[in-house]
Amino acid sequence: MNTLRNKVSLIGRLGAQPEVVKFESGAALTRFRIATNEPYKNKAGEWQDQTQWHEVKAWGKLGEIVSKLLNKGQEVAIDGRIVNSEYESKTGEKRFATSIELKEFLLLNAVGDAKK
Repeated sequence: MNTLRNKVSLIGRLGAQPEVVKFESGAALTRFRIATNEPYKNKAGEWQDQTQWHEVKAWGKLGEIVSKLLNKGQEVAIDGRIVNSEYESKTGEKRFATSIELKEFLLLNAVGDAKK
């Protein structure tokens, strides 16, 4: 049951091209955001979509693969873990961020099928 302690699985679409950041240490990080949509009925009984955006981070070799295979608008299934971080802004304010550290992904549509 340990594998169920901090696990998240989502299906969504990329909002932009993945961004690769290289550090002085030689480590590489690939970041991208996916949008998930949840349908619901409003007070008038009409169907609406509620969109949630999720920051996803992929390190090392997995990040390299992500940067080569994923494109804006593509639908992807991801598995990872939730990471909460704390940092200080340029003005000295304490800030908090939640992201998903990618473990696996599955491309759900071909490049030509991506909605741009």
